[in-house]
Amino acid sequence: MAGASDDEARRFAEGLQSLLNWLHAPAQGANEVVALVRGSLGAAGLAESVVSRTLSGFEHVNLQTALDAWTAAEGRTVEVHGVVLPPHYGDISLQQLMTGEALPPVRLSAPTVVDLPDGPGSTLACLRLALLLVTDDTGRYVLLVQGPGEHRPTLSVEVAGLPVRAAQEVLAELDRLRRERNVYRGQLVEVTPTPMGGVELTFLEPPGLTRDDVVLPAVVLDRVERHAVGVAEHRAGLRAAGQHLKRGLLLYGPPGTGKTHTVRWLLGRMDDYTRLLLTGRSLGAIGAVAELARELQPAVVVLEDVDLVAAERSFGPGGSPVLFDLLDAMDGAAPDADLLFVLTTNRADLLEPALAARPGRIDVAVEVGLPDAAARRDLLRLYGRAVPLRLTGDDVERAVERTDGVTASFLKELLRRAVLEALHEQDPVEVVTGAHVDRALDDLLDSTQQVTRVLLGVGAEEVVAAADDLDGGPRPGLAPPDAFPGGWVAYPG
Repeated sequence: MAGASDDEARRFAEGLQSLLNWLHAPAQGANEVVALVRGSLGAAGLAESVVSRTLSGFEHVNLQTALDAWTAAEGRTVEVHGVVLPPHYGDISLQQLMTGEALPPVRLSAPTVVDLPDGPGSTLACLRLALLLVTDDTGRYVLLVQGPGEHRPTLSVEVAGLPVRAAQEVLAELDRLRRERNVYRGQLVEVTPTPMGGVELTFLEPPGLTRDDVVLPAVVLDRVERHAVGVAEHRAGLRAAGQHLKRGLLLYGPPGTGKTHTVRWLLGRMDDYTRLLLTGRSLGAIGAVAELARELQPAVVVLEDVDLVAAERSFGPGGSPVLFDLLDAMDGAAPDADLLFVLTTNRADLLEPALAARPGRIDVAVEVGLPDAAARRDLLRLYGRAVPLRLTGDDVERAVERTDGVTASFLKELLRRAVLEALHEQDPVEVVTGAHVDRALDDLLDSTQQVTRVLLGVGAEEVVAAADDLDGGPRPGLAPPDAFPGGWVAYPG
């Protein structure tokens, strides 16, 4: 504990010394930014209002692409200056730089940039905090660009030196360029939360799965493909016939049955769509993400394990505020917006009735159930492609018979453990035989491995039922289609 206290004291002393150095900086150095801004604007420009625009932090790279195009426009000259603030100071405003009031000891510097992804495997240098002194047909004016900071998840652009209407037109032009050049358009992007309540967007490589990589009954896969991809292929005809394009698809079933795998295949199929993937804590960002999806349509928004946020309001005090954002997002888009919402859940019975029953939210629900014998054979073949597997017909049938009622995840783990069994005899592995599979299966089915089986999705229904009993009785399951007059239909797998 003493070591930790010494480290904290040393960091505090270093921070204090840094602050004192700033405070004792020469007066002319502390005001050079103010002098630059005031000299650039002149008396007339200083008399104008400051007009600002705030954007989500993930728009930082898009703003930079807009600025790059905007500054290169014919007839426009732009002089870029970096601005340095004391450590951990926070924000600064263009109004402060115009008046010199309540001003920290700011200084000019070379522009500070942050390298941000602008596509899979590529980055773009983006201004972190900079002044842009602009001269064009509109006049002479100043922009302050301030990216997300340590305690601020948003970024801002401020314009000074122009009448309000002219400043609004500058910001509108930047917005237009930002939308036109949006780096997320047509990409597969994962949404992750940031500590300060914002979100980050991470580019992902397309999964590259084929239909043969998805082991589901043909009728199930056909229905998913028809509702998602089929609408996309016939969007022009549907619009001409006055039919809506916005749609919702729910994949439900026990854990480990392949819902996520099916979604990955679907995302690979829809490569002309912007695809936004939310899971876990990122589900709380559905409002901002849905707005982005509307801007970048055609788009797919995937919400995995949606039951974690879309539970009955009565299950917890005050209900789930994320649920309201989800419902608003699905309702907010225009009917002809080409948006697909894909939801997955292990607990369809916990979904809010308003989400499941009303039109325009969920149009089709498809059960992704436990694999039957034929599917288990296909899964053994699929997962065995990367394994030097040598099984006889009897070996396969024995494994299929003994794995009745298991999930796809269980079978994947079975082959991994079979490889481990083979490694006890040969390293590197030359061949995995039926004996190795049998021993691995003996271990997985052992009475001491009950929790392991639950973690692989086997027996999860019994665990859920037990939890329901403790919580006052079983939850209602999926009702027949005629119980939901709003148009939501549940299709068994």
